[in-house]
Amino acid sequence: MREIRIHDTLSGELRPLESGDGEVGIYACGPTTYARIHVGNARPYIVFLLLKRFLEHEGRSARLVVNVTDINDKIYDAAREAGKPSQQFADEMTAAYFEDTDRLGLGRPDDEPLASQTIGGIVGLIEALIESGHAYEAEGDVYFRVRSFDGYGKLSNRSTDDMDQGEEAGTDRLKESPLDFALWKARKPDEDSAWDSPWGEGRPGWHIECSAMAEDILGLDFAIHGGGSDLVFPHHENEIAQTEAARGRPLARAWMHNGMVQMADRKMSKSEGNIFQLSEAIDRYGPEALVTYLVSGHYRQPIVFGPEALEEARASAQRIRNYAREAPAGDPDEFVSARREQFLEALADDFNTPRAIAAVFELVAEGNRRELSGARAALEELLPLLGLEALLDADEPADPEAERLLAARESARAERDFERADRIRDELAGLGWEVRDTAHGARLVRRA
Repeated sequence: MREIRIHDTLSGELRPLESGDGEVGIYACGPTTYARIHVGNARPYIVFLLLKRFLEHEGRSARLVVNVTDINDKIYDAAREAGKPSQQFADEMTAAYFEDTDRLGLGRPDDEPLASQTIGGIVGLIEALIESGHAYEAEGDVYFRVRSFDGYGKLSNRSTDDMDQGEEAGTDRLKESPLDFALWKARKPDEDSAWDSPWGEGRPGWHIECSAMAEDILGLDFAIHGGGSDLVFPHHENEIAQTEAARGRPLARAWMHNGMVQMADRKMSKSEGNIFQLSEAIDRYGPEALVTYLVSGHYRQPIVFGPEALEEARASAQRIRNYAREAPAGDPDEFVSARREQFLEALADDFNTPRAIAAVFELVAEGNRRELSGARAALEELLPLLGLEALLDADEPADPEAERLLAARESARAERDFERADRIRDELAGLGWEVRDTAHGARLVRRA
């Protein structure tokens, strides 16, 4: 069995994946549903779905959990602005999240728990923290005593002087220390939904939600906890503290963080107001181009979003698709076998998708120069590990409107009205079709 190595944020080292002979449990923090998700939210969704695919390709059993945070202060604010009940608004945004990520064509995680459906586990975990002296109640709020946990700061390597929890205004008077963070928040007069607890009506804090959801499905000491690098502090730091303080065991063995999608040198985020919605990106560029763009960068590094990068990714996906249509079958020759091994070793080495896709491009480039026996089978095996199996599909039949425009373009070319022909070609491109001129006449090919 191939050794798989992952960079662990906690140790700062590249470590072999530990799972024994059992299931590889992976928990990745999903979105907070106060708006439609953006391209930045899609990056961890894609990274961890593809990591699961690779693990299963390598003979490992894997279970992926991606949660939905449907209880959060931001949801109350967004719902109020939209003039809707908060739970209805959260439900609508959760449905939109499922709809948008379905359009990527990559399938779903094994489990997608909602915070609103995990209240019992959340309350139980808070009760354990109070009983052990790691948490305390104050006027219906419950807070974690940060200084009671000796290992606090070990994930983010921050000093206690640099630990702003980002708590809402007005809570300092309730805390024993400014470092402490909320596990449970008492209901406020302007909040239209709340849940029962031993401390009165209220709702859970963000950090305790993920600890409870992860433990509920995967247990403790599972293989990988993942999410964006912006979650290292305070979210993941707090998850580590509250779970270890309550249970005396680690939540996860390794912590895996993806870099941010950036626009104009800032991370893409709803709070920054510089988002590009996932649905908009799919509408404009297509799912294959978007996935190609994201796997072309190493998951741990930031990646810059922009039209040039997406157009380049679309062209790259189209090159693969064009070759895959006619790639030869048969037993793999030496070049194909070498590229296959290069691809798989790249993914085993800290899930290095740029090196993996580079091996695919080498195969395509060589295949365009000479007959490469076994190239089709290699692409059928490898492209799904990058989420690009759709590039293997046969040509999609053109719709009647596209066929009508193609006929009009051919008529314009026959009349040597090349300006009109070019306008029609651009119109077809806007509809998602590329015109390919061949020895047997023009044909329409769906753009990647």
